[in-house]
Amino acid sequence: MEKIAFLGLGRMGLPMARRLADAGHPLTVWNRSPGRADGLTEAATPEEAVRGAAVVVTMLSDPQAVTEVARRFAAELAPGTLWIDMSSIGPAATAGLRAGLPDGVALVDAPVMGSVGPAATGDLVVFAGGEDADLDRAQPVLERLGRVRRCGGPGSGAALKVVVIGAIVASVTVVGEVLAVAEELGVPQELAREVLAAGPLAGVVARAHSADSDFPVRLAAKDLALAGGGRVLSAAREALLADPSIADEDLSAVVGSLRRR
Repeated sequence: MEKIAFLGLGRMGLPMARRLADAGHPLTVWNRSPGRADGLTEAATPEEAVRGAAVVVTMLSDPQAVTEVARRFAAELAPGTLWIDMSSIGPAATAGLRAGLPDGVALVDAPVMGSVGPAATGDLVVFAGGEDADLDRAQPVLERLGRVRRCGGPGSGAALKVVVIGAIVASVTVVGEVLAVAEELGVPQELAREVLAAGPLAGVVARAHSADSDFPVRLAAKDLALAGGGRVLSAAREALLADPSIADEDLSAVVGSLRRR
């Protein structure tokens, strides 16, 4: 199996890296805050992590983080290296990474849908974009992490992630707001929730009340920002950012936050 460097051991990154190690891949990991390797072979720097790796996987928080870390390790990537960026950074940032690739290095954008539980069990949904040959090479790695949906050429995975997560985050925010309206009008919460869950918003209502997910509100707001300045998505982002106390809580916390206002 090809040697892999995995950079970013946050909520999602650590269980994903663990799955690759458990599959038998020679693996070196790195994280901005050291000490999170949980028994995996840990490098002191991104440069050290990627040396000799045939595949580099990044799972970082936002475009700025990916760009900063890439500046540190890019010069160490040898021709023939495949870089799989699984961060949610949008197509514009992905295009910037691609423009700065050393000669002979390939990039696949492969952001994921799912939370910590699916990351640990290999049940994420992976939106993969890139050249066909690069996607073929990335497939065995990505299949270990989830169900792979090939989206098309470079940047297409990053673009689809922005579309899908924007719809989900904004919809959960709307559910939180209409439940706040129900409270103001004297409609019992359980009744409002039951009727909403019986209609076309069933999946959104379930996500709005999930107790098993771990997708911080601050990252949900970041994902909405990647979608640009549409009025509805911008309003949803403002609603998410209005209560700083829930920034590190799961997206479902926005429901209670809106009801308190």
